[in-house]
Amino acid sequence: MSGRNRPVRVSVVAMPEAAVSPVTGIFETLAGVGPLVAEGEGDDGVDPFAPEVVGPSAGHVKAVTGLFADVQRSVGDVDETDVVIVPSMGLRPDGGWVPGRSPAVVDWIRRMHEGGATVCSACSGGLLAAETGLYDGAEVTMHWSNEAWFREHHPDVRVRMDEVLVVSGEGGRLVTSGAATAWHDLVLYLVARYVGPATAQSLARYHLLQWHHDGQAAFQVFEPPTGHGDSAVLTAQRWIEDNHPVARPVDEMAERAGLTTRTLTRRFREATGLSPISYVQRIRVEAAKRRLETTREPVEEISWAVGYEDPAAFRRLFKRTTGLTPGEYRRRFRLPALPGVTQPEPERSG
Repeated sequence: MSGRNRPVRVSVVAMPEAAVSPVTGIFETLAGVGPLVAEGEGDDGVDPFAPEVVGPSAGHVKAVTGLFADVQRSVGDVDETDVVIVPSMGLRPDGGWVPGRSPAVVDWIRRMHEGGATVCSACSGGLLAAETGLYDGAEVTMHWSNEAWFREHHPDVRVRMDEVLVVSGEGGRLVTSGAATAWHDLVLYLVARYVGPATAQSLARYHLLQWHHDGQAAFQVFEPPTGHGDSAVLTAQRWIEDNHPVARPVDEMAERAGLTTRTLTRRFREATGLSPISYVQRIRVEAAKRRLETTREPVEEISWAVGYEDPAAFRRLFKRTTGLTPGEYRRRFRLPALPGVTQPEPERSG
């Protein structure tokens, strides 16, 4: 914040589709930075940030969960701001987004960016922010469950779903963060950028916030597409879910689907976007993740159980897919021993 004679104005957007906790969390965290400013990174007597909640109209807005958020000002009353943040949005039950519902807010975000503001989105808030067209040609991230819908509707945007935080656009004025609580990374980044890295670290320690340096690949759950309409491919998909450890899985899938291996490979890629062997690898990694989370089995045994005789090859595949080694994944995601809680059993292959 060195050289500034006023706080950074931050407009947190609250929509009827929004989730309340990110709106209030972002607001309160930025509003509380003042006492945590590190020596040499702030101006005496000036709070680093001046956040406010804005929306289509001032007053109470009923969010997607039924809770209410207080909107301090209508976007129509905000002519200038330094940072716009669009937090998480609620989606349809099928995971899709209904565009075009908030043209005034979309136009306002675009105008703020044209006026010099940095536009940020957290999680599924990127779905609303993308309607501005600002993301076209830029790199973004968001919640990994939005990927298929987003790629279909915004083909000109370069999606980096494995990343937790992506800074893009001219002057770094487009900032996007990944799933759910990745708004923590977004807020820490803004504090480091506008105040200083020591203050960001101080904020992280005080609130027990943590940078997700390894990205969000390890958090992603493989959700294969099944609504493609190719019944033979779907038969192969259903069969391999319960039989992924088999040797020669692609040949077995082709036989179950009543197709040659070559035909299955072509139709499988058309239907799912993946080759059959890549699909099998993703299924096997998901099965391994569940075992790492719920058992103390050695990695070598897990490798065999999911279909790999060579544990070294399995480890390489696992690291390439999740960004973590099997051991790192287990340490991060294994359920700790909790009083009165029974550890879940891993699913067994048929």
